[in-house]
Amino acid sequence: MEEKRVDARGKACPLPVIETKKAIESLTSGRVVTIVDNAVARDNVLKLARSLNLPVDVVTEGHNFILTITKEGARLDSAPEAETAPVAVAERSGRGTVILVLTDAIGRPVEELGRVLTKSFFYALTESTPAPAAVIFLNGGVRLTTAGSEVISSLKTLEKQGVEILSCGTCLDYLNLKDKLEVGSVSNMFTIVEKLLTAEKVITIS
Repeated sequence: MEEKRVDARGKACPLPVIETKKAIESLTSGRVVTIVDNAVARDNVLKLARSLNLPVDVVTEGHNFILTITKEGARLDSAPEAETAPVAVAERSGRGTVILVLTDAIGRPVEELGRVLTKSFFYALTESTPAPAAVIFLNGGVRLTTAGSEVISSLKTLEKQGVEILSCGTCLDYLNLKDKLEVGSVSNMFTIVEKLLTAEKVITIS
């Protein structure tokens, strides 16, 4: 039986789940053995396996958790062929899910934690399907699309996947950031409202 090993010790969320998911998708049948070193990562990998209806065994060795996930039969529906389709549909229709980002640090009151969560969120978004049709940045959220942002790489990946990245021009002007835009395009409120009204679903990040 083919076996894939994922050593996710010391890796922050959502990497253990993402790397395990990729390993599962690469197998037609076999086992994925993931090693993590904290209970949160263990529980997240467990939830992944259960969401895919795959049997999973957990063994504790010292400070580590070893999760063995068994897969039999055809590849999962989230194989590469299925991943590209939602992006193409979103591009053609202009509908789908739109994510509205109002801040450069998710949640309050701990700003440092908010920045960590923001970085994890956008990285996870690049690995998720279906992709959103667009990500719109308003107010302080436009800092994420400009020089110095820690999520530029993730946003460029999303853009390559066909996701529209839009930053409010008024917001960029107010914060003196218009000449520092590094990803996506400058938009106006009319276009932003139109995108929100025609979206099938809007998710707000604040």
